[in-house]
Amino acid sequence: MWIKNKKIKILEKAIENLSNMLQEGNYLEWSYLLGNKKEIIKRNLLAGIARGVGIGIGVTIITAMLVILLQKIVTLNIPVIGEYIADIVEIVEKSK
Repeated sequence: MWIKNKKIKILEKAIENLSNMLQEGNYLEWSYLLGNKKEIIKRNLLAGIARGVGIGIGVTIITAMLVILLQKIVTLNIPVIGEYIADIVEIVEKSK
């Protein structure tokens, strides 16, 4: 009886170690994805849409901040730089 309990404990420990290894390596998720092609397409589509929206918002914010900065530089009336920046700002405002 004692030997049987010891073997069961060893088996339980081995199963627990195997489970931990699978969880750490995300093998369960990979095996799920490899078996379901629709799930792969759905995840990649959503990831692509999220990246596209994020890039669009980021570029818009950075461009707006750059235009505001250039407008402030124009108000400083720096002789050479001010003229070029004024032209750039005017082109951007016309394209709106």
